[in-house]
Amino acid sequence: MRELYPETEPFRTSRFAVDERHTLHVEECGTPGALPAVFLHGGPGAGIAPYHRRFFDPKRWHVVLFDQRGAGQSTPFADLIDNTTAHLVADIEALREELGIERWVVFGGSWGSTLALAYAEAHPERVLGLVLRGIFLARDEELRWFNEADGGARFIFPERWARFRDFIPAAERGNMIEAYWKRLDGDDEALRLAAAQAWSEYEGGSTTLLHDPDAAGDFSEPHKAVSLARLEAHYFRHGMFLEADQLLRDLARIRHIPATIVHGRYDIICPVKTALDLHAAWPQAELRIVLAGHSAADAAIVDALVEATDRLADRYG
Repeated sequence: MRELYPETEPFRTSRFAVDERHTLHVEECGTPGALPAVFLHGGPGAGIAPYHRRFFDPKRWHVVLFDQRGAGQSTPFADLIDNTTAHLVADIEALREELGIERWVVFGGSWGSTLALAYAEAHPERVLGLVLRGIFLARDEELRWFNEADGGARFIFPERWARFRDFIPAAERGNMIEAYWKRLDGDDEALRLAAAQAWSEYEGGSTTLLHDPDAAGDFSEPHKAVSLARLEAHYFRHGMFLEADQLLRDLARIRHIPATIVHGRYDIICPVKTALDLHAAWPQAELRIVLAGHSAADAAIVDALVEATDRLADRYG
């Protein structure tokens, strides 16, 4: 099985102001002038991490990674003003123009797959290929599956669900997203942080195939927990700022673009049905269902993603 490429440092780190309020943290790694790709992180609000650079052969790729509005080192931190899917799509295109890249491969996982599809459908002429992992199509059934009391995730991770549920008083559990939002957007700073960590530990600890029900997961650090929880709740309660079934409806715009869909058979955050629904509507794309959970770091997902980027490098190199 393929493994991640060796650790690498950016050859350029910059700040890019996309409007008068928001400034993005941008990293470029690999080889300047090589095949360009943009990496879209999950969440919203999760931010980029050093291992994200390693899905690409640094000798063959020029990879652009950035923290989306409100995430990571972008500023203002965890800010919700002018923070919608349309704003993020516009940011990706503005960044491409700023860097002088004509066309690039778009790589995104989880929420990053949603954003990748939205960007590609808005700007198909700018996309050389798509690598999509942990598909999320922003439908109500997907949001309810993991976040609400009538969803299915509670049957698979019952210990973790109970902690997420019990943070909210029983009278408010009919709409968990709104109940958490009330606390995440409230005036009580201690309560905001506690809600953010309860939200983020539920999600962050549910990503891997080998599951420890007591592990805090990747998003428990307070800074990351706050941006993840606030931005996710903001987007979730607005239907990800997309029209119903928009991403499936507009697939005709991108059917010609080479695409690989990678999804873990035992992904509990984004169930495999979502990837199957996408592939049924887009049979031209390659579908890889592998023995993994949601995490991009699960071995079988690493193998499939690295293979996908290698094949695109062979195709366009």
